[in-house]
Amino acid sequence: MNIIIFGAGRVGESVAESLVSEQNDITVIDQDPARVRALEERLDLRGVVGNGIQPSVLAEAGAKDADMLIACAALDESNLVVCKIAHDVFQVPTTIARLRSPEFEEGSDLLGKSGFAVDHVICPEESVTRYIHQLIDYPEALQVLQFADGRASLIAVRATAGSALVGHTIGEFRALFPYAEMRVVALYRLDAEMDPEPHTRILPDDEVFILAAGDKIRLVLQALHTRDKPVQRLMIAGGGKVGLRLARSLVGQCQVKIIEANAQRCEYLASQLPSSTLVLHGDCTDEALLEDENVADMDLFLALTSDDEDNIMAAMLAKRLGARRVLALINRRAYAEMLQGSTIDIAVSPAQTVIGELLAHVRRGEVVAVHSLRRGAAEALEGVARGDARTSRLVGRRVEEIRLPPGVRLGAIVRGKGDEAQVLMPHHDTVVQTGDHLIIFIPNKRLVREVEKLFQVSATFFG
Repeated sequence: MNIIIFGAGRVGESVAESLVSEQNDITVIDQDPARVRALEERLDLRGVVGNGIQPSVLAEAGAKDADMLIACAALDESNLVVCKIAHDVFQVPTTIARLRSPEFEEGSDLLGKSGFAVDHVICPEESVTRYIHQLIDYPEALQVLQFADGRASLIAVRATAGSALVGHTIGEFRALFPYAEMRVVALYRLDAEMDPEPHTRILPDDEVFILAAGDKIRLVLQALHTRDKPVQRLMIAGGGKVGLRLARSLVGQCQVKIIEANAQRCEYLASQLPSSTLVLHGDCTDEALLEDENVADMDLFLALTSDDEDNIMAAMLAKRLGARRVLALINRRAYAEMLQGSTIDIAVSPAQTVIGELLAHVRRGEVVAVHSLRRGAAEALEGVARGDARTSRLVGRRVEEIRLPPGVRLGAIVRGKGDEAQVLMPHHDTVVQTGDHLIIFIPNKRLVREVEKLFQVSATFFG
C-alpha cells in the first residue's frame, strides 16, 4: 500500500517502523528537517519536510496516489484538517487520525465524509489505559489480548514454580487440567523462542503465550502462575494525560496515589479527581518520598511520565523498596528490549499498544483484529475464513491440510455468532467452515503477507 504518515513524533515513528517492515511504500511528512532526515537514514521510506495541512505539501508527498493517510501529529486540530484535505482534495480512500480528545468519536457525523472525513480514530492514551486495566483485572498476566469480541483471549504469563502445570510437558496439560481447554502458541525461555511441542516441558520463569476461551482466563492463569491477590492499592508516577485518564477510570475500584512533579499540574489533577485520590507534589525518583508514601504496600506501581529514563528509574526504585509489581511506560524501543526480564515486571510502549488497531486497517483479506506482541517482533492475527472449498485456501480443509508458513501456529477457531459462539482448540482433523474466525500466532512479521493470502478469496483458486 502507498501510505502517507503525517507527523514524525513518537507515534508516527513507531507506525512508520512497523509499516515499513511489511513492504509498504511509506512517505512521512514533518516540519522538523532533522527528524525527517533521521527517519530516512534509518528506515526505507521517503521524507517530505513541510506542513502537511498545506495541499502543496500533500501533493509533493504523493497524496494523489495514496491508499491511506495516517495523521499522528501532536495536535488534534492538525490531524482533523489534514484528513479533510486528503479526502476532499486528493480523494485518499482511507484516513486515520490520532485524536487525544474523547469528544471525537469514530462514526459520529462530525467525523463523517461530510465532516472531517476521518474513517478511523486512534488514541494511544486510551489504548494504554485499556491495556493497564486488563493487567489490573488479571494481576498474574503479562499481557491479555482479546479476540472475537472477547470470546477468545491470548494470555502471556510468566510461569512460576509450584503452580499446577509448571514442570510438566505441554502434552500433559489436558489430563492434568481438564477444567479449561487451552493452546500454547508460543514459549520463550531466557528470551529465546522455544518450539511448543507436546514433549516440551514448561519451566519456572518461562514466558508462555496461551489461547483460551475468554471466560477461562482466570483458570488458565492460575494453572501456570501462583495466584496473586487482587490489585487494591496503586501508585501512579506522572499525572499527564495517561496518568489522569487511568486515575479517573479507577475511581471506586482501587486506592490511588498520584505523584506529579509540576505544582500547577497537581492543582489541576486535584480539581479533576475525587478526594479519595491522593495527589502528591514531588519527584517520583525520590527514595524518601516513595518510602514515606508506603510504596512497599502497593500492589502495583505505574511509572507513566513522559520521560523514559524517569520511568525506568522510578519503577526500579519502587521494586527495590518493596512494591509487589511495577510497570514502566517506555517509548524508546531499545529501552523496552533492554528491560526485558529485568526487575521491571512490565514495559509498555504507547505506540505498540495502538499499532494493532492500525494494522487491522492495513491488512489485506478478511483480517478483523491484529495485536502486536513482544514489542512488535511477533503478532497475533484474527481473520475470517470466507468462500468455499473451490475459492478458499482454508474453507473445507482439515487443519493438517492448511499450508502455514514455518513457525506460524493456528491457536483457536471461534465458530458461530452471539451467545451460540464456540471457542474450539483445533486438532489435525478439524475442518474449517466458512465464517470461522481463525486466531493465528505469527512469530516473525516477515511472514504476515503469506498468512494474509490464506484469507483472500480467489475465483480461480482450486487448491
